[in-house]
Amino acid sequence: MEYIYAGMLIHKAGGKIDEATVTKVLEAAGAKPDAARVKALVAAFDGVDVDNVIKEASAMQVAAAPAAAAPEAKPDSAKEEKKSKEEEKKSEEEAAAGLGSLFG
Repeated sequence: MEYIYAGMLIHKAGGKIDEATVTKVLEAAGAKPDAARVKALVAAFDGVDVDNVIKEASAMQVAAAPAAAAPEAKPDSAKEEKKSKEEEKKSEEEAAAGLGSLFG
């Protein structure tokens, strides 16, 4: 993850994302850079419009947020709600009877 952060930091600062710069940033942060991972990062950033990718990612998060905040479905009718309450009461009574047998 620190490799991606290094690339994003270099981009934000207006620098060129190349192996030497990524290595310097990682070393400055106290990380020991792996040459293969640095090359992979530079290759991944090559030809990518980072600003556009960030903009699209932000838009996807905003679009997904309302779906996640959708309220739970409510019972369709009073019958279903009443039936649910009766089943819950019956379940509680069965559980209490089972506990009574432990001490009886």
